[in-house]
Amino acid sequence: MKEHRICIVGMGPRGLSVLERLCSNRSPDERLVIHLADPAEHGPGAVWNTKQPTHFLMNTVCSQVTVFTDESVRMEGPVRIGPSLYEWSRTVASTASPGTANDAIRSEARALGPDSYATRAFYGHYLMWALDEVIRRAPSGVRVVHHRQLAVEVTQESTEWTVRLADGEVLSSLNAVVLAQGHLPAQSNAREQELRAFAATNNLLYMPPGNPGNADLSSVEPGEPVLLLGLGLNFFDHLATLTTARGGTFVRHGGVLVYRPSGEEPSLYAGSRRGLPLHARGENQKGAHGRHLPVVLSADVVQALRSQPVDFRTDLWPLIAKEVETVYYTTALSPMLSGDELARFASRYRECAPEEETALLDEYHVGSRWDWAQVENPLSRMTFSSPEHFRTWLLRHLRTDVEHATQGNVRGPVKAALDVLRDLRNEIRAVVDHGGLHGRSHRDDLERWFSPLNAFLSIGPPARRIEEMAALISAGVLTVLGPGTTVRADDDTGTFVAASDVVRTSVSVRVVVDARMASADIRTSDDELLQRLLASGLCRTHRVPDADGGLLETGGLDVTPRPGRVISADGVPAQGLYALGVPTESVHWATAVGIRPCSDSAILGDADAIARAILERSA
Repeated sequence: MKEHRICIVGMGPRGLSVLERLCSNRSPDERLVIHLADPAEHGPGAVWNTKQPTHFLMNTVCSQVTVFTDESVRMEGPVRIGPSLYEWSRTVASTASPGTANDAIRSEARALGPDSYATRAFYGHYLMWALDEVIRRAPSGVRVVHHRQLAVEVTQESTEWTVRLADGEVLSSLNAVVLAQGHLPAQSNAREQELRAFAATNNLLYMPPGNPGNADLSSVEPGEPVLLLGLGLNFFDHLATLTTARGGTFVRHGGVLVYRPSGEEPSLYAGSRRGLPLHARGENQKGAHGRHLPVVLSADVVQALRSQPVDFRTDLWPLIAKEVETVYYTTALSPMLSGDELARFASRYRECAPEEETALLDEYHVGSRWDWAQVENPLSRMTFSSPEHFRTWLLRHLRTDVEHATQGNVRGPVKAALDVLRDLRNEIRAVVDHGGLHGRSHRDDLERWFSPLNAFLSIGPPARRIEEMAALISAGVLTVLGPGTTVRADDDTGTFVAASDVVRTSVSVRVVVDARMASADIRTSDDELLQRLLASGLCRTHRVPDADGGLLETGGLDVTPRPGRVISADGVPAQGLYALGVPTESVHWATAVGIRPCSDSAILGDADAIARAILERSA
């Protein structure tokens, strides 16, 4: 009987998918020994660990979260159906047997609806159950070995691989190694080192970017001035840690959410370059599987764009924009037009040139026009006479965003349009992945412009988080400084000084929490395994050819198209070393998104291809 010895490094959702695909693709005459290496909980990994506070929420409704394959996934392996997070929660909610789930987990399960946002810890329990289920139903001849250790080195000896763990254990004679790491810690840059050193000298606290679940803010005193730098998803986690987790509560008065402080909160300040939080997710009206089906960015158009490298802004962005705008206008017009009239308008709008759009919208008496400049930067045309002026404007902006979210992602024009960006991920990936763009366009248009814009508009928090943010501002607990917020070490006062030149305000703070997400760049990663692979030449960064014949280097781990073989420094794909997920971000776009049922998940397709290559099911 043939034996395969495999090590999966990283046991969050991606590692779990590779394990499940290995078990599902195994033939009866094969024996598998699969080593799982991760110091965090196996299944949940670090991000979804089951011990984290319950005030950390997911940003996807639980009916749209799964780890199992379905018929939509383009793959060669067999489909193995399993419950979504919501479907699993129904089983947990109905069970009364001790040991299946503790009381807190059962209580949350009973409170969840298909469009609820579960806690991250609850999802972690689902992932832990899924891992146990995969192992339980694995055929005989599959042995899974758990190592709650960090993998620190991967080396090759002839045709076999070796993985060394942090405790010194060596896993040798491996046929294959799969790197399935998620978000990895980054080395501190010069600016972060400067702030950290200043904090140490002046008895201050500087918290660098990282997982909010690992941030110890218990030493922050009530009333102490604290700056949260960044207004993305991590910001909302830190915000909850420093407010409701300290005893504050939210209540409704006359339909308005109001915050009642506990007195244990610090004095919170926040800001970012854009000066605004991510857009709230629209109320889900698409069910578990609904998705906007592209008409402008169709399969034929995608295939044509892949014939040679293209420019994002010139060749791809107009198609994305037209898809979004068409949904916005058809949704806005739907109460006034019949189905046939609406279809006729949509067809005309998709096909008209930019200079013809105004006349068409005038013909249909469309009042509220989509304005990309305003959508991208709502503050671009604003000037503020005082911090109070900005505060008033911001509260109105946040409440309008919540109102749009309440209208939903099908019936509400704004959120229906923005949700298109989420629904187009596979089409965008099909164009941009693996050198689909010219190098400079990949760097300037995709990485520096569109990816941040896409995050701002389409991957934000539940609407309740935006509503809570407004309540905290109204209660005087939180002050948002404004766009262009910066922080500097001030030797005169021995404090950090945060300021926004746009709003002309500044404040001295004793604590700075960098709530921004560390970039996925293997050159600056603090992961010992990746650094050793780079140094040894067993891997390299992804390079994108440019139109002038040069190569632009990215920070992504270079891999081949499926099955994702790691490419060595000399350009040769490794036989037996594979990677998927966040470290490959520059090769594969939007790797951090989760597995969504009936959406042809890239994670599942990649995992299946890797498993079949390891088992020699395909080339």
